[in-house]
Amino acid sequence: MKKSILPIIITLLLCAFRFADSPLKGNWEYRGGIINGKLDAAPTAYKLQRIYDDEHYKAKVIEDGEKTVIYEKGDYQLKDDTCFETQTYCMQESKLLNKTIKYNYTISNDTLKLLSVLPNGNKVEDYWVKVK
Repeated sequence: MKKSILPIIITLLLCAFRFADSPLKGNWEYRGGIINGKLDAAPTAYKLQRIYDDEHYKAKVIEDGEKTVIYEKGDYQLKDDTCFETQTYCMQESKLLNKTIKYNYTISNDTLKLLSVLPNGNKVEDYWVKVK
């Protein structure tokens, strides 16, 4: 009897814990940023969006009257205030393909801020607003 109760108790304890969703989970739209100290305005002719699930992201371009295009996909992991993104697909030639980039991130209200120094030395600060 005692041998059969222990596995049941362990199973119940494990079922009681709910692992939290990623704070990035959802649909985010680019609202501009700063590259090497210079303002980078969000495009007006189209929208850039990123969709995050718990482990992956995909980036798309949305333009009125055109088919939505997925231009990038990848995997990511979060650790404290750091996001490690690895690009696994890019529709154009990319020097970042299969390389992990470290971003510091913060979320305030509905705005995601990503900060990094890219491998080419560019300092980037991107702002994304949650749309879904």
